[in-house]
Amino acid sequence: MKIAFITYSDKGALLAQKFRSLLEGDETALYSSPRFAEKYGFAPYRGTKEETETLFRQNGALVFICACGIAVRCIAPCVRSKETDPAVIVINDGGDYVIPILSGHIGGANRLAQKLASLTGALPVVTTATDGAGLFSCDSWAAEHGCAISSLEAAKAVSARILTEKVPVCAESELPQKLPAGLVRGESGDLGIYIGIKKARPFGITLRLVPRAVTLGIGCRKGVSAEAVKTAVLYALDSAGIDIASVCGIATADLKKDEAGLNEFAEELNVPIMFYTAGELASLPDEWGFAESEFVKKTVGVGNVCERAAVFGGGKLVIRKTAANGVTVAAAYKERSVEF
Repeated sequence: MKIAFITYSDKGALLAQKFRSLLEGDETALYSSPRFAEKYGFAPYRGTKEETETLFRQNGALVFICACGIAVRCIAPCVRSKETDPAVIVINDGGDYVIPILSGHIGGANRLAQKLASLTGALPVVTTATDGAGLFSCDSWAAEHGCAISSLEAAKAVSARILTEKVPVCAESELPQKLPAGLVRGESGDLGIYIGIKKARPFGITLRLVPRAVTLGIGCRKGVSAEAVKTAVLYALDSAGIDIASVCGIATADLKKDEAGLNEFAEELNVPIMFYTAGELASLPDEWGFAESEFVKKTVGVGNVCERAAVFGGGKLVIRKTAANGVTVAAAYKERSVEF
């Protein structure tokens, strides 16, 4: 995670340096008011909306070492949505308390607060209700396990219900024997949780927690538009009842590296695109029964791009070659077990 530490005092600057030395696996940047920035070699931070907007875009977490009021006034103009806002944490410059104040669950502020506190022996002050009651937090779990949340309104409803009664949960794969506090096995009711890639709605209000574990294999004619790719993908996914939120990447032949439409669609979906050589795609065994085409083989060097690319990207085929508007689509799913 990229973490920006923002300080306003000597003690705060020293504490920020300490955290940087203790954190492993995280990328840290240190900022301070101009008075202290030069003294400690930090980047200057004046607390303007423009500066804070930049930090919001560039970092997964902002850690203010100062009074809560200062931090709140700095971030207030930049707060948009719990889906996109970074984690924001406040630590007093004495290092006694670590307080997540924004994006505690989805942004991971609660987890980071506990991590930072454990490094220095500080007290994490976590104020979210489910955490305080020791109950299952759907949005925290989704963030930790790489799942998309189908509806923030449904997530809010589940979080409110779980404080007073158990919420039913079901999944496309087997649930573990022991469930977290606040959950009970169930496949019906007015409100519940479904974990899986399918667009299932077993409950009146269904909160779907969707594993990002589907790789799209795509083949296309030269010069295809992003809209044509999108239409073909949506058709294939809808036909299979698979949620587009489950897509974690796109795979195709390396001859398609410069296809603007394909790259634009990947950018719109905000997923990486992987390119494989004909030799790599052809190296897959024929046990999958790939739908081969002599024309494609002459053009690309392998008889099937979309199915082979999807499997090469990882997982088992869940959508066979589907063609529309000069685009072929397949999908592979790397199934995960449900763990709490």
